[in-house]
Amino acid sequence: MSVERDYYEVLSVERSANGDEIKRAYRRMAMKWHPDRNPGDAKAETEFKVCAEAYEVLSDPQRKDLYDKHGHAGLRQAPGHDFSRMRPDDIFSIFNDIFGGGGGGSSRGGRRGPVRGYDLETSVEISLNDVLDGKDVEVAFTRRDVCTTCEGSGAKAGTKPIKCPTCAGSGQVAQAGLGGMFRMVTTCPNCRGRGQVITEFCNECRGPGRVPKHRKLAVKIPAGISDGQVIRVGGEGEPPPPEADPAGKGPRGDLHVVVVVTEHEAFERVEDDLVSTRDISFALAALGGTTSVETLEGPHTLEIPRGTQHGDVLMIEGAGLPHLRSPKVRGDLRIGVCVEVPRKLSVAQRELLEQFAKTQAIAHEELAPAGKGVWKKIKDTIAGS
Repeated sequence: MSVERDYYEVLSVERSANGDEIKRAYRRMAMKWHPDRNPGDAKAETEFKVCAEAYEVLSDPQRKDLYDKHGHAGLRQAPGHDFSRMRPDDIFSIFNDIFGGGGGGSSRGGRRGPVRGYDLETSVEISLNDVLDGKDVEVAFTRRDVCTTCEGSGAKAGTKPIKCPTCAGSGQVAQAGLGGMFRMVTTCPNCRGRGQVITEFCNECRGPGRVPKHRKLAVKIPAGISDGQVIRVGGEGEPPPPEADPAGKGPRGDLHVVVVVTEHEAFERVEDDLVSTRDISFALAALGGTTSVETLEGPHTLEIPRGTQHGDVLMIEGAGLPHLRSPKVRGDLRIGVCVEVPRKLSVAQRELLEQFAKTQAIAHEELAPAGKGVWKKIKDTIAGS
């Protein structure tokens, strides 16, 4: 392209994005700028090309590495398609190869069989408690459906499309190649492959044969699902594009619901385990006992072993999250212990601690030789390894 734009910004992904994230981002952005959705919009056509160019680079490990290290200059070592010279019709075949016809929806690539509609993507936010029990959520989204007024033809009531004068109804045109030695067949630019043109547009859809419609759908979120996972709802995407199937009777695309798990104020998730912390007093750490801790299911009594140290990790088995594929199997809750040191002491507390400190000093002196022996043993172990 004439302006060298950052490919990560084009697809709205972080530089650390993996292959699946890049592919999902490309599908989302390409559907946004697809010329069929933006008829006559020159900016949309340009953005559609840039998205394809960005995906071609970032989805190829070798070219991505060159781009990350040297930017656009590095790509000259491994050139790809010249998207500045390609028509959107030529990019459709690339799009279809990636998404199996579900993202591009066009038969331009010469695929046989019914053309599939566009896939759609939306997201839903759930809490960590919802991950524990699962949840039924209502998802609202907008998709382009067949215009009921013209039944997808795009023509005004009482009129019909006429045969395209440019391609004579074939949907394709041939252009002479180098010196007339070969011919290149491309999609007709006048009718965009439909073989027909509309003389009077439908009052409802204004020609495309498709209109945006809002839809609400109940989706079941299973227990144990992770942040970023996708739930596929079959057949809830868009109908086939009008140039391939004006009436939209072919197979619809799918709806992909990306699950976003919001952060919890008390717990962090590590796979199916939960991690939390608990402050305890010096006396409880030294003497042992019990304390109450919070779990996702409410308070739980936690045993504190005698002599617990600051930073020790205690565990409550089965108090974590369910495994997605085996909901009856649950992770654990791991609690990091933080021993609190009091900032203010009463006179009685100070006296008791001073007496304790004296006994600590005597015990330390008695154990000093043993301590040195431990250090020697550690050094000997390191030297012998």
